[in-house]
Amino acid sequence: MALDRLKQAASHITGQTEPPYPFDPLSESEIEKAVGIIRKEHDNLFFNAVTLWEPRKAEMMAWVADPEHTPRPHRIADVVAIGKGSKVYDGHVDLNEGKLLSWELTEGVQPLITMEDLQIVESVVRKDPKVIEQCGILGIPAEDMYKVYCDPWTIGYDERFGSNVRLQQALMYYRPHVDDSQYSYPLDFCPIFNADTQEIIHIDVPPVRRPVNKAPPNNYHAASIEAEGGYRTDVKPINITQPEGVSFTMDGRIISWQNWKLHIGFNYREGMVLSNITFNDKGNERPVFWRMSLAEMVVPYGNPEHPHQRKHAFDLGEYGGGYMTNSLSLGCDCKGAIHYLDAAFVNRAGAPTTIKNAICVHEEDNGILFKHTDFRDDSVTVTRARKLIISHIFTAANYEYCVYWIFHQDGTVQLEIKLTGILNTYAMLPGEDLHGWGTEVYPGVNAHNHQHLFCLRVDPNIDGPKNTIFQVDAARGAGEVGSKENPYGNAFYAKKTRFETPEQAKSDYDGASSRTWEMSNESKLNPYSHKPVSYKLVSREVPVLLPKENGLVWKRAGFARHAVHVTKYDDSQIHPAGRHVPQTSGEPSEGLPAWIAANPNQNIANEDVVLWHTFGITHFPSPEDFPVMPAEPMTLLLRPRNFFTRNPCLDVPPSYCSVPSGVKQGVSLVDKLSTLAFGGEQKKDCCKK
Repeated sequence: MALDRLKQAASHITGQTEPPYPFDPLSESEIEKAVGIIRKEHDNLFFNAVTLWEPRKAEMMAWVADPEHTPRPHRIADVVAIGKGSKVYDGHVDLNEGKLLSWELTEGVQPLITMEDLQIVESVVRKDPKVIEQCGILGIPAEDMYKVYCDPWTIGYDERFGSNVRLQQALMYYRPHVDDSQYSYPLDFCPIFNADTQEIIHIDVPPVRRPVNKAPPNNYHAASIEAEGGYRTDVKPINITQPEGVSFTMDGRIISWQNWKLHIGFNYREGMVLSNITFNDKGNERPVFWRMSLAEMVVPYGNPEHPHQRKHAFDLGEYGGGYMTNSLSLGCDCKGAIHYLDAAFVNRAGAPTTIKNAICVHEEDNGILFKHTDFRDDSVTVTRARKLIISHIFTAANYEYCVYWIFHQDGTVQLEIKLTGILNTYAMLPGEDLHGWGTEVYPGVNAHNHQHLFCLRVDPNIDGPKNTIFQVDAARGAGEVGSKENPYGNAFYAKKTRFETPEQAKSDYDGASSRTWEMSNESKLNPYSHKPVSYKLVSREVPVLLPKENGLVWKRAGFARHAVHVTKYDDSQIHPAGRHVPQTSGEPSEGLPAWIAANPNQNIANEDVVLWHTFGITHFPSPEDFPVMPAEPMTLLLRPRNFFTRNPCLDVPPSYCSVPSGVKQGVSLVDKLSTLAFGGEQKKDCCKK
């Protein structure tokens, strides 16, 4: 019987829709079709991206509202290809009609670096005579070049080379043994790789040389830990069980869970994209957000010495969060009853390739949802929470980024990012003065200061697309102590600033005022509070962009200049640092700065708007972060404010409920597995009926 239930649940979870839902990522067959159509008219191309060109918002909203009487949006592929001489082409292919809609040569740009692009570089540097010479200077003989490794990065921007030649910089390392971590053995020079000719065209060499590190290996793999004393023996198993199956259902890529309903998309650049997010409020399916994604990020490093100014990675715009996604494993990356979604991409040759288990969907217990005990008679109601987690993990060379979209039963949406992996390291001499730009995390290993700044794109749809953004600050009431209006000086209130233009909406975080931002529908008021129905952005991990104004990073990463920007919706405005990010100079600044400058006084109040939020951490490395970094989480919340007329999760069955009359009520989600850790008699067992 248990097996039958599992089979039934599996079939219920993995139902597929035909034809594809308009927001579904392109399938392998659709990628093949798009490539075939292009090759009929254009040849000698390498494919950089073939992804879904999402239906235009107005068209898609009309179809969602009345799919029976509205034409279904066509499946259109958005294509980026590279020709000889680093020529970049952008095109669109209508897969329904089987024709090429547009094809343009885009001058002066370079598209992102793919995983295939990265893998080519290491084989080239090992054979290059100039690289071999530099390795010899540092103490690595030519016969040991197989022990030399590199992390290829896009060059960022270097005024010596410009944007017309597709380049990468190779951050160099050495491994004494194949199982050793190369980040303990950074090398001090940096080759420049021409991706078009596949050759090293230049090597940046520092004025002061730093020979290869002589410290013993500092590893984290199992054999190394066993050799150093072994693993802890006091870790007991924790099992997560759902014997009756999961509480969510899937219709293709549309998930329904605890009144939430949404579409889970995925693309090569943003990774996960969540669309048409609604909440069922007592039978009324209310729109909340139209589209949400992690749209961009930048990692500026804080060492001003050449060539470290080039180390400011736009990991999504320069490499692609989707392309770098891990294939996830049961019990390792996700624990419990798991549903996976795959992701299909194109390779350089134009063939489709799939990352299995790219997205993990599962539930977790989330502690107490709400509880109250009456001190008079010990009557109590306690309800435990659970959360739905939709996640993917991508590896950007040395760092891992674990991205979790978390849905809560009370109508809250949470974005959590865990940062782990390995510090980017650089060589140093014994006793070298690092000038405060970095930390010696292991003998001979310098880890530079850096930031991780993420840009969240939120397209609110709070009871409809016409929304207004407010800045909300906790403010002291007017009047001095002893005054008529504030005699005891204790008055304070929520001061709201209505954003009316993109220029005015540029705003920064203020912890002193507990600043938040509300996305509101001013045309719909809560019947009790008489305030607009809203969702509030609560985000407290919001460092300022530390690279200075008019510097290279400031110009290239315009989205990170402020915590919040607001723009009027435009179908073409998806990527806040621009469509093609590698090797941009920042003159002019692409993306958000350009969009706002084009119409800084445009009305954004009571309009279809997009909120862009930059958040993250500033990382001053320490030895505890090495040789592999414990996961550091950062989080933000999107919480309903005046959206509901009462606590929206009162209908979640309680774990225990008793009332002053002494009658126990509604004990349904009882826990028959919990026990006292060391035996003995429990004072009160809420699981006993």
